[in-house]
Amino acid sequence: MSSPELFETAIARQTLFVEVILPLPIAKSYTYRVPEALNEQVKLGVRVIVQFGKNRIYAAIVERVTQEAPLRYEAKYILDVVDENSIVGVRQLDFWHWISDYYMCHVGDVMQAALPAALKMASETKIRSADQSDLDRSGLNDKAFLVMDALDVAGELRISDVIKVLGQKSVFPLLKSLFDKGFILISEEIKQRYKPKVKTFLTFASTYSDGEGKRELLDALNRAPMQQDAVLAFMQLQKQGGEITRQDIMEASGCGSSAITALIDKGVFDVKEKVVSRFQGTDIVLQKDFTFSTPQQQAYEQLNELFEEKDVVLLHGVTASGKTQLYVRLIEKVLAQGQHVLFLLPEIALTAQITERLKLYFGDQLGVYHSKFNDNERAEVWYKVLNGELKIIVGARSAVLLPFKNLGLIVVDEEHESSYKQFEPAPRYHARDAAIYLASTYGAKVLLGSATPSVESFYNAKAGKYGLVTLSERFGEVQLPAIEILHVTEEGRKDQMVNYFSKTLLKGIEDAVAQKEQVILFQNRRGHTPFLQCKTCGYVAKCVQCDVSLTYHKSSNLLHCHYCGFSEENIQRCPACGSTHLENKGYGTERIEEELELLMPQLRIGRLDLDSTRGKHGFDKVITAFDDHEFDVLIGTQMVAKGLDFGRVNLIGIINADAMINFPDFRSYERAFSLFSQVAGRSGRRQTQGRVIIQTYSPNHRVLEQVVQHDYLAMFTNEITERKNYHYPPFYRLIRLDVKHVDQDKCLDSANKLANLLRTTLEERVLGPEQPLVARIRNNYIQTITLKIERTGISIVKVKELIRQALLHFELDKKNSSVRVVVDVDPY
Repeated sequence: MSSPELFETAIARQTLFVEVILPLPIAKSYTYRVPEALNEQVKLGVRVIVQFGKNRIYAAIVERVTQEAPLRYEAKYILDVVDENSIVGVRQLDFWHWISDYYMCHVGDVMQAALPAALKMASETKIRSADQSDLDRSGLNDKAFLVMDALDVAGELRISDVIKVLGQKSVFPLLKSLFDKGFILISEEIKQRYKPKVKTFLTFASTYSDGEGKRELLDALNRAPMQQDAVLAFMQLQKQGGEITRQDIMEASGCGSSAITALIDKGVFDVKEKVVSRFQGTDIVLQKDFTFSTPQQQAYEQLNELFEEKDVVLLHGVTASGKTQLYVRLIEKVLAQGQHVLFLLPEIALTAQITERLKLYFGDQLGVYHSKFNDNERAEVWYKVLNGELKIIVGARSAVLLPFKNLGLIVVDEEHESSYKQFEPAPRYHARDAAIYLASTYGAKVLLGSATPSVESFYNAKAGKYGLVTLSERFGEVQLPAIEILHVTEEGRKDQMVNYFSKTLLKGIEDAVAQKEQVILFQNRRGHTPFLQCKTCGYVAKCVQCDVSLTYHKSSNLLHCHYCGFSEENIQRCPACGSTHLENKGYGTERIEEELELLMPQLRIGRLDLDSTRGKHGFDKVITAFDDHEFDVLIGTQMVAKGLDFGRVNLIGIINADAMINFPDFRSYERAFSLFSQVAGRSGRRQTQGRVIIQTYSPNHRVLEQVVQHDYLAMFTNEITERKNYHYPPFYRLIRLDVKHVDQDKCLDSANKLANLLRTTLEERVLGPEQPLVARIRNNYIQTITLKIERTGISIVKVKELIRQALLHFELDKKNSSVRVVVDVDPY
């Protein structure tokens, strides 16, 4: 036997152990023994099948191969190895551990969030048959046939059921093979797919292209006046240049859709379809070649210069300044260097919008990744990123957890958005901050883009930690919108209020619609009525599981809790005193819609909120309808502020600005400024200056004055001064601990004990416990402990270790066994 063969034999006969990460919230990795027959197959980053507990089977990730047996327990054998090659690389495992350490969660939580469900199979995972009309089963072995027959009968099986059917625990390689060949689906859910928007344009048929042909056509249509009007309108629109849609002709002529359909059937109009961008708004056909404006060219050159010195650069560009075009050119440059790009967006809804633009430039090099895709699609993207097939990934925050190979640039668009923060469940990470760390492991660059940067990012840029590039002009020299503040109390005194609308706003809506323009109305509360109150005894309808009032939703005629999902029938009589005098207090988007329909029945009104966009393509349908001018007015929550662009919108109305400004949170002024500025930025994004009307009871509030002046720097200066004085980020770190229990007294007692434990080492840095704004959710009472940790002169690593020790001491007390503690690092 030769030397290499002897060496391989020696390796095969060694007793190996593997430390694995399980997709469970357990404090440590777990060690298993490797059967000799599998010695050559185990390696870092592959999945192995293990039994954990009495009967549970999991696919775990190998993070270390060793010859050291565990000291305190006898290692069980792994059951099988699923993968030939690693599905998670060294950098990803390091990144998982960084998230686990920084955000004080278990690495199993990170694995659970990172891997698509199809890759983290467990005994309770469900499988079902795929559409197999074009698949041939004749090549399957006996066991695979048995599984498919069982699925034909049952429709759906848990993996534990498959183990029983086959009488063996090592079923995962078989299921992986069936999955890879397309025979089965794993944890399949119906989710949204990316679809480009296609718009129909009309042109004259060649027969009618000259003057003589057009005269003959008009004569032939004497008995069809609506069709004749449509042709005349088309001829008029043709003189103005540009491509003409069915909607353009209908608006110009006043004819119905049937008249245009008849002309198409007669061969008068030829139909041409093109992919257009929802992101860029009405009638802007995607152009592959574009030229920078002078400010854009200057900004592009500055970005490239700063990237020579800085790893992170903040692009502060006003709304509609053309940031996306800068992103495209930077991405092209990175791809030319053979590197890959991650493009992060705060909302899933926006990924479809930006994808349409980027697909034109980068084609099949681009992939999309977010939770609206089903598990099998996400697994496919995972493998393509792992193998380097996709050069660009567009996605929401979870895309930061993909197994990148050669990352060169991360773009974080709308970097100020709170949607980048994961609140439930763990890991409670912030995708922007995680992206900056991830980029550092690859030596990649990070571009943060926003019209209203977060105070923390702008402070870092001003302090020289990040580079800073400013784009202060809108693309095409379009002016920023003119903003008017209306004092609701004063307007009411002058009899200028009609329910929730000032007469100025109503007149603005009327004028805009008369000019065939569109209007967006912003009210940051969904539903019809925030709460019902009895006029006789003061009773308020509340959730039985949470300490919040129930919101009435007219669409379902039910009272809903926005925290736990509880709902009940609308009450007609007070349950406390029996009175029928119940008052609707406050107003949400449904009620604004209802009142506007009463005041202006001629309007076509759409609504954009969580309730109106629940379906598979709910968001897309509303946006497309508004973009195609099927609605005159769109009423929405903060969804309307998320980077959307509509060419016809020239009036924005903010119904009630005070709710945002007066929210009890240290970031309320910053978020109010950002939200109002972003909403205002939806207007006048073409040739004409937009108009914004803000209704408020506090017209002299500094935030509103800063919004009117488009003065981000003034807002930043005020905020940074107050945060320094009151010990808030970016000068201090915040860590929040929520103590939860079903018994209110037990919750308070346990929270006090934990706070006292923390104070023994962290002293005055520990604040609370205190009740949060909503003190009970899903029947669990909550007490909050807040830690304010200075950024200089103290080790945050040491602080977190002290917190872990206090939590361990707290959990060792059996009296606290039923108490749950949730740790949230940077809870904002």
